Amino acid sequence: MLAHIRAANAVARSAAEHGHHPFGAILVGPDGDILMRQGNIDTVHHAETELARRAAAAYAPEFLWACTLVTTGEPCAMCAGTLYWANIGRLVYGFEETTLLSLTGNHEENPTMALSSRTVLGSGQKKIDVHGPFRELEDELLAPHRGFWQR
Repeated sequence: MLAHIRAANAVARSAAEHGHHPFGAILVGPDGDILMRQGNIDTVHHAETELARRAAAAYAPEFLWACTLVTTGEPCAMCAGTLYWANIGRLVYGFEETTLLSLTGNHEENPTMALSSRTVLGSGQKKIDVHGPFRELEDELLAPHRGFWQR
């Protein structure tokens, strides 16, 4: 699982290098292979939402139920909802939204919401398996964010 989180972080670093918000997500198949990668684009096109939409277009819902969306940061309400509707059965994230808020503050491009992904996903009829945060990777995962939101 840690290797997959690090793979998502490589996507986040690449997104930042291209001027996008430093978030990354990957879709992991039932066999552990990485099927898709997606970096953040902007305030509305989050890595997790874009990845879930692409996955829903490419794979059957039954297959996606056996897949895992792995992301660097805890998904926002929009992203958690899109993961739910795409029928991706498992979520793994590296750091919590509250940790991100401490770095972004009131940045206009990332007006975070105090609504955990577990709350969003727990409100649905499907039981999505959620794992995170992984505090042992927090410094590594937050590195692309340090300084990014202060520019």
